[in-house]
Amino acid sequence: MSKAIILVMDGLGDLPDAKGYTPLSAALKPNMDRLADEGATGLFSSIGAGIVPGSDTSHLSIFGYEQEKYYPGRGPLEAIGARFPLKEGDIAFRANLATVENGKIWDRRAGRITTEDAKAFSKYIQKFKVGTGIDAIFQPTVEHRGILILRGKNLSPDITPTDPHSNIALPKSMPLDPKDKAAKRTADALNKFTKMAMHTLDKAKENKDRRRPVNAVIVRGAGTYSKVDSMFQRYGVRGACIAGGALYKGVASYVGMDIVDVKGATGTFETDLKAKGKAALQALWSHDFVFVHVKATDSFSHDGKFEEKKNFIAKVDKELMPTLLRGNCNIIITGDHSTPVKRRAHSGDPCPLLISGPDVRRDDVKKFDEFACGAGALGHVKGTELFNIMLNLIEKAKMCGT
Repeated sequence: MSKAIILVMDGLGDLPDAKGYTPLSAALKPNMDRLADEGATGLFSSIGAGIVPGSDTSHLSIFGYEQEKYYPGRGPLEAIGARFPLKEGDIAFRANLATVENGKIWDRRAGRITTEDAKAFSKYIQKFKVGTGIDAIFQPTVEHRGILILRGKNLSPDITPTDPHSNIALPKSMPLDPKDKAAKRTADALNKFTKMAMHTLDKAKENKDRRRPVNAVIVRGAGTYSKVDSMFQRYGVRGACIAGGALYKGVASYVGMDIVDVKGATGTFETDLKAKGKAALQALWSHDFVFVHVKATDSFSHDGKFEEKKNFIAKVDKELMPTLLRGNCNIIITGDHSTPVKRRAHSGDPCPLLISGPDVRRDDVKKFDEFACGAGALGHVKGTELFNIMLNLIEKAKMCGT
């Protein structure tokens, strides 16, 4: 029976610079180019053409789950990935440690604080009482990222976020429906946590020598957890996830994939790509497919760093791809969404897609990049179609009809 590896380079797709290059087209990547030459290529839109995906909704689609039906909100997925023991009724948020000055969000990532530094600041805000019978629990994950849980009775996720995704005045949370008492209770509790966290972090000794102080927590993606049928129940396949970031582990765990913890898989540009490759080969023995995620391509895009993104793609090709190729299986490479360096944000542009394997029909494309793949035989693959293609490659697709 055939098996597959799905390599997702987060935010891979890009737009050309003044010289007509993207980081991918400019990168030295002989292994990926060879796979493109030997296989089939195309473009991939994880949600749909022109739609700007989040990393959470895009990965649900990559795993074969329609986001409009199965998406619980980003917060619960982050919490699951961080192995936080959610309880029924918990409201979970994706959180950022941030810098606020004079009431305005100055830096949503507090200078992209390191994971170790984030742990030091987080000890000040681990747990607060933020209302009658309501606890606010904060847990850091990777770099500036973390999760916030509001735990208590009569709470609702139907509130506005305090992370506006831009550098404007720090907003207060509000109920989406002013008449919704549970939502008002939740928004009030979140606003109280925000105020308490700012007051506490402002006094943190770790801020003494920082150019951008870590003095606020901003949140988005409110949601509650609900169980869904596993990937094995829906499709009859077993998948393994190798990732550093909590969100990607969370989405994978949510749909019933096994999480493989890899020492050195940090979710940053320092991640140990060789270790991830070895773990992928080992997991392939006991699973139908292995999902391998790398984050730094997206992080460099958000920071507007063309050269760093280009060089990291080359590093993936040099340090990760040779190991994955030893698996002698189908290999799928794409991105979950485009994050153009010039925009420093996600966009609705499709990502390049390549599929290589013994039963893949070869096309005429010779390189793996946004321009060449547009002429590939796969055309424009959208949403859960990619997972269906993978199921067919590994001979697990079910017949439609009789």
